[in-house]
Amino acid sequence: MKCIEMLAPRKSHVIEIDDPSINDDQLLVRVTYTGICHSEYYPWATANAGQRFGHEAVGVVEAFGKNVEGFKVGDRVTGLGGGAYKEYIVMSKEKVCHIPDNLDDIDAIVEPLACIMSACIKMKPEAVGETIAVVGCGYMGLGSIALLKTMGYSNIVAVDIRREALENAKRFGATEIYTPDELPLEYRVNWKTMGMPNLTRDGYQRNIFGLGFQNVLEFSGTEEGLKLAAEMVCAHGRLGIGGYHNDGMRTLDFKLLNYKAITMINCHERRIMYEFGLCKRCLDLISRGIWDFKGVTKHIYTMEEFDKANGDMESHADGYIKGAVKCS
Repeated sequence: MKCIEMLAPRKSHVIEIDDPSINDDQLLVRVTYTGICHSEYYPWATANAGQRFGHEAVGVVEAFGKNVEGFKVGDRVTGLGGGAYKEYIVMSKEKVCHIPDNLDDIDAIVEPLACIMSACIKMKPEAVGETIAVVGCGYMGLGSIALLKTMGYSNIVAVDIRREALENAKRFGATEIYTPDELPLEYRVNWKTMGMPNLTRDGYQRNIFGLGFQNVLEFSGTEEGLKLAAEMVCAHGRLGIGGYHNDGMRTLDFKLLNYKAITMINCHERRIMYEFGLCKRCLDLISRGIWDFKGVTKHIYTMEEFDKANGDMESHADGYIKGAVKCS
């Protein structure tokens, strides 16, 4: 079968490897598409020879072990698993779910949807009608905007450096859109907007509650975006960090964050079975039209175009929001 393998940084090739075998608790899945994830952009850009990527698979059951129940050959499935830029992968029965009949494969790539849902659950509103700001309006930010709208947020302020991303954010439910340069001063809570306080005495003599946002969710994945998101949080507000910051260290003004007494929330998830439960919820909400987030994965690539796909993801070429590799 075919498999994408790295040769060097930013350079891959397609090789032939043996078809995988399964045990009694596994399924053999022919991969139709594997989503391209920005969390693997930096690993791709710095890759060593022999590395393999891909964790957003969707496909068709080709065979299954004797202990697997509820599936049959030909079922369309998705779920959690790695090494997915191949024609065939092995998936554990505990991490596979059916795709609803009314969803196309390309809209049912569920792993990133579960990541979005996990972040939004951690940032759920404390009361209906609250406001939240989302910094970074790529695929993950857009999916969050669409889901947060269903969770009770009445105002969603979107921030991105790209005008095209902001127009997309408006389409998915943002009520206000800004580039960082356009952001009103009252939406920032920093030493300039509130004035340098006497840190030991006048916490209630500054406008630290009337500025900024009680809830800010960051999905930029950049130091600049993270710094801006941190500035936008008001006193005793919440900063959710959903961006995947794997390309180096980040520096934040913790003197400012400490003074504002904010709560920082890591919006990533490492409880695999909890995340798998979210996978099922995601497919249900999207198939029923409650979470309106379909038709965004429009850039489809062959296995031989994997390097181009990563370049397009980084440059946002030709209206890129989300891409996938067609594996069979």
